[in-house]
Amino acid sequence: MPRIPIFKLGSSVELPPPRLTSYTPVLHLEGLHLGIDNVRHDVWLSPAFCQAARAHISGLIMKFGDVEGILLADGNSPAKPYRTALSKFVPLAAKKKPDLKPLLLDLQKSILNQAKARGDLTVDLLGRAAVLKFLRSELHAQFQSVLERCRNTLKSYEGVRQQKALEYRERVAGFQIGKKSVLRQTAQELFRIQREIERETLAKMRRSLFGEQPGSDYQVFLTHLIFQDDARDSYLQAEHYVLVGGFENDPDSVGNVRAVFFEFLKSVGSQAEEADSSWFEGWLGSPENANQLVGTGDPDDRAQKERLGIWVSLLERDGLLDFAIAAYEVLPLIKDFAPLLDPQQLKYALVRKKDRERVEKLVAEHGKLPTDRLTSTFSRISQISGPQRSKIAARYLRDFLLYYRDMRRLEVLSAAFEKINLISSEKLSELSRLNGTLYSFFLESESKSQSEKSVARHVILKADVRDSSRLTRSLLERDMNPASYFSLNFYDPVNKLLPKYGATKVFVEGDAVILALLEREGDPALSVARTCVLAREMVEIVGGYNHLLKRAALPALELGIGISYQNSSPMYLLDGEHRIMISDALNESDRLSSCDKRLRKVLHGTDVPFNAYEFRSSENNTSEPMRYNVGGIRMSEPAFQRLREEVSLTTVEVNFPQLWGTEENTYYTGLVPVAADVFRRIVVRTARIPMVESGNFNLVNWTESQLYELCTNEAVYKAIEKTSSAGTA
Repeated sequence: MPRIPIFKLGSSVELPPPRLTSYTPVLHLEGLHLGIDNVRHDVWLSPAFCQAARAHISGLIMKFGDVEGILLADGNSPAKPYRTALSKFVPLAAKKKPDLKPLLLDLQKSILNQAKARGDLTVDLLGRAAVLKFLRSELHAQFQSVLERCRNTLKSYEGVRQQKALEYRERVAGFQIGKKSVLRQTAQELFRIQREIERETLAKMRRSLFGEQPGSDYQVFLTHLIFQDDARDSYLQAEHYVLVGGFENDPDSVGNVRAVFFEFLKSVGSQAEEADSSWFEGWLGSPENANQLVGTGDPDDRAQKERLGIWVSLLERDGLLDFAIAAYEVLPLIKDFAPLLDPQQLKYALVRKKDRERVEKLVAEHGKLPTDRLTSTFSRISQISGPQRSKIAARYLRDFLLYYRDMRRLEVLSAAFEKINLISSEKLSELSRLNGTLYSFFLESESKSQSEKSVARHVILKADVRDSSRLTRSLLERDMNPASYFSLNFYDPVNKLLPKYGATKVFVEGDAVILALLEREGDPALSVARTCVLAREMVEIVGGYNHLLKRAALPALELGIGISYQNSSPMYLLDGEHRIMISDALNESDRLSSCDKRLRKVLHGTDVPFNAYEFRSSENNTSEPMRYNVGGIRMSEPAFQRLREEVSLTTVEVNFPQLWGTEENTYYTGLVPVAADVFRRIVVRTARIPMVESGNFNLVNWTESQLYELCTNEAVYKAIEKTSSAGTA
C-alpha cells in the first residue's frame, strides 16, 4: 500500500504531516474461462461436500433456533401419516452433526492444489469465492427447510396433543421472529471455521506452493460481513465495528460520517483539497490512518492533539459525537433487551428524548426487562468528561474506517459472486465440461481413481545400501541371517512409508530398492517435493534403527539415495503378467546413488556437514566421474528445476565447513506440504563440481557442472532455522 505524506496543519508552526496509507479491496478473476452463458464462470462443487455442508448448516440453524427438540419429538406422535412423512428428516437431526471443518479444509486444499497444477492462483480465488457463495445461499435455503419441517411436525400434533402443540407453536413462532439472529449466529460460526482453516493451514500452504504472493485479494475474505447480503446488520456492527446509522436519512449514516471525515481531511491540510475521490476512498479503507491522524485520544504528539481537536469539534458540530458515545454504550445492553429492541433503537434512545420515551414505553409494557440498566446508562453518558469524549472520538474514527473497509470488501465479494455460476445440473455441467469452460472442485475421495488417469510425469528414487557385501559377510561369520537383517532394518520400515507418499516399488535387490512416484493428470504438482521428503524420512528411519543396532553390537546400515525426474510417463514391457518399467530415470538414479569405495576412505572423518560429492579427474576428462554418497541424497538437475516449480524455494546465506574453502555453495530452503497441517522443511545445496588430481585429490579448478544435494545432516537444518529466525526477528 503506498504511503503518501500529504497534510500540513493550518497553524503558525509547520508540523510533520501524517503518513497515510491507501487500501482498495480487489478480487481478481481475470483470465478465467467464461462459462456457457458467456457472462459468468461455471463452477461445479463437490456433491459430497455440498451435501455435508447443507446438513451442517441445518444442524446449526436448529441449534441456534432452539428447535432441535421439536424435530426429534414427533417420534412419540400418534399421527402415523406425518410420522412417516418426517422419517426421512429425523435421521438427519438424530445423527451426530457432520463436522464441516475437515471437509472444507479438504476441498480448499484440493482447490489450491488444482491452482498449483494450472500455475494460476486465480483458480484458487475462484474456488474460494464459489464455496462462500454456496454457503451464503444455503443459509437461507436451510432456514426455510428447517422451518418447513417444524411446520410439518406441528401438523402431526393437531387435534391430538393440544398442550404440546401450543408449546411447539410458540417455539416455532419465536424461531421465525428470530430469523436474523439465527442466521447471524450460524454465519459467524461458518466464518470462525473458515478463519481457522485459513490461519492454521491454507495461508502456509499457499506460501509453500506460490511463495510470498501479494495477499490483497485474500484480504477480501477476512471480514465478519462475509455471509451477509448487506453490511447493515446492527448486531454485527455493534459487536465488531461501531454502530452507525443504517439508512441515508439517519443523522449518523455512513454517508454523513464519510462527509465529515472528508471535511476533516481538508481542514487539516490544503493538499487534501487537490486529491480526487479515489484517493479519499483509499484513505477511508485503511483503519491505520486513524492512529496517524488522531492517535488514541490522549497523544503526546502535538500534531495528533491538534488534529484530534478538529475531529472532535466537527463531530460535535453535527451532533455525531453523542451518537458515537451511545453506540459504544449499546453493546452491554443488547443481551438484556434483544430481540425486543434493536441496537439502533437503543442507540437513538440514549441520545434523543422522543426515542427514549418510545423505548421506555415498550420496556414498561414488556414488564420483565431491567429498566435500571437503561437509567444507569443515561446517567453515565451525561457524566462523560471532555477527555473521555476525545478518546471516544478517536476510537470512533478507527472503528468507522474499519467498518467502511469491510463494507467495501463485502461489495467486492458480492460483485465476484455475480460472476460465478454454481452449476447443479448434470446436463449443464456436461455441456460446460465438453466446451472446456467448467471449473470442477472435488474432494480427494471424489476424484477419479488414480488408475483412470494417464501418467504425465514420474520420479525415480533409488536407495542403495553401502558396502552390502561386507555387511553380508560379517553377518554370516556371526551365524546371523542377512536376509532378515536387511528386511527388518531396511525394507520393512521403507514399505510403511510408501502409502503415505503414494510411492510404488519398481524393483528390489538384495541391497537396494527402486521406488517410483507417478504424477498423473490433474494431480497436485508435488511429485519431486514429496519424493524429497520421502528420501529424508528413509535416511532418518535407517538412522534411528542404527542406534538400536549399535546397542546390539551389530553393523550399521548406510544409504546412498539418488532422485531422478522425467517430464514424461515411463514405458513398460510385459513379462507375462509382470510389468517392467523402462525409463532413463532408472539409470540416472543409479548413478546418483552410487559411491566410489576409494572416496569413502578419503572423505571418512571430515567435518563437513554434507554427504554427497562428485569429482572429475584432471588427468583424464573422459573417465567416469568419482562419486561419493554416504547417508546422502543426490538429485538430478531436472529434478531440482522441477522442485523449484513445485514449491517456493528461497536462498539463505549461511557458512559451513568446506573441503577446500573455495567452494561456491548455494543453499535453498522451502516447506513441502505432506498432509493436513503437516509441512516438512527441505534444504538443497548446489555446488560446482571440482576437477582434482586423481592421486591426492588436490583441487585443480572448478567445472561448470553442478551438483544438487538434498541435505540430510541435522546441523544444516538447525543452522538455517537459526539464520531464518534471526532474519525475521
